[in-house]
Amino acid sequence: MVLKPMNEVHDRVWRSAKLRESEGVSEMSFFAMGTRCRAAVAGVDRGLENAYFEALFAQVIRFESTYSRFLPDSLVSRINAGAGQDWVELDEEASQLLALCHELNFITDRTFDPTAGPLLKLWNWKANPPRMPSDAEVQEARRRVGWHLVERRAGAVRLSIKGMTLDLGGIGKEFAVDQAIGLATCHGLQNVLIDFGQDIRVLGHPPGKPAWHVGLENPNEPGTCWASVAIDQQALASSGNYLRCFELEGRKYGHIIDPRTGYPASTDCLAASVVGPNCTIAGVLATCALVLGAKPGLELVRRQYGFDAALCSTHGTVFSPAFNRHLVQIL
Repeated sequence: MVLKPMNEVHDRVWRSAKLRESEGVSEMSFFAMGTRCRAAVAGVDRGLENAYFEALFAQVIRFESTYSRFLPDSLVSRINAGAGQDWVELDEEASQLLALCHELNFITDRTFDPTAGPLLKLWNWKANPPRMPSDAEVQEARRRVGWHLVERRAGAVRLSIKGMTLDLGGIGKEFAVDQAIGLATCHGLQNVLIDFGQDIRVLGHPPGKPAWHVGLENPNEPGTCWASVAIDQQALASSGNYLRCFELEGRKYGHIIDPRTGYPASTDCLAASVVGPNCTIAGVLATCALVLGAKPGLELVRRQYGFDAALCSTHGTVFSPAFNRHLVQIL
């Protein structure tokens, strides 16, 4: 697999690629969409394996180049630049992605909101030194936040207020995982694991095992796992608010913002893992559970057919009834 660099994203993805083979599984790791990614395949010959990895790289590079808000020529950057002014044309994929945003904003009662960019910028967890915004600044930013302010028509979108921004960081990786599984199916692959920054979806199983096994990170001891789960033909998305954060005057502020209040989520839920048939929905549900808290977060997941959750809270771990069937071991 040798291709010449085409752009910054293409160069980074290909330079970071590493292939590892172990026990009949070929695993390709690379850096894309701001996170470490990996794709594992089993039971195919080298030619088909290479063809899939090459197609996957092309798909991921195109996806990040289109939807990253950090790239000035991306579709999202063009939408943001036209806020309060211009309509921007969309292709079928982008229209589908924004339709999902609309549906999930409704399902989560506005807890998921891809227009929260002004608040994310205000609560910059990477700032050094960290800064606490004033209540007036938060309220001003909230004026430019709200999915109801996004205007959509067939094949086009417009942000209605100048200064609004679209940020697909809460749904993009998960959507890309589902795309990667669709691509694997198109290539005739039957045993695949896709993991883009703890957003996972699988087909089949690895050699000699009935399912893929995945560890769930312990939010109280990052780098260790509190449990192992087995998944087959399903997705597993995990979200936590314990690593990407800043501390000020003895209090921690996480990177996940509650768009309804304008402030970082502060609930009893420390980490959430959601299993279901679709990674896009599972990922949004996991993040919203952190915003809502353990009990209401669990109820949100249970209302969605086919989805189950395990939520680590300050009071212990709670499960939806059917999640237990995925547990292999509690560590």
